[in-house]
Amino acid sequence: MAEAFATEIAKSLLGKLGSCAVQEFRLAWGLEDDLARLEERLKAINAVLSDAEKQQSKNDRIRLWLHKLREVLYDAEDVLDEIECETLRRQVVKTNREHLQKGTALLFKL
Repeated sequence: MAEAFATEIAKSLLGKLGSCAVQEFRLAWGLEDDLARLEERLKAINAVLSDAEKQQSKNDRIRLWLHKLREVLYDAEDVLDEIECETLRRQVVKTNREHLQKGTALLFKL
């Protein structure tokens, strides 16, 4: 099957929700409740996905539901990727700022 299994996408999302970058973003922006709800829903979805994927060859409704679910999961993955990138970008900016301040202080000592 050319398309990724929804279970693999859901597992990937659960892993991303636990990443350090997402955890930092969660705390910084006060999104603990929202991301916790997303994690709970992903776990619930993941619990039924394996069975649904086995039945999709026999049931068009399940196949359609899985297709729509994959689209939603990919969208959620995109959002989490953006969160990780933004968190890392902020860390780089902060580190650069700190190095610049140290360099400026060193120049004044000379």
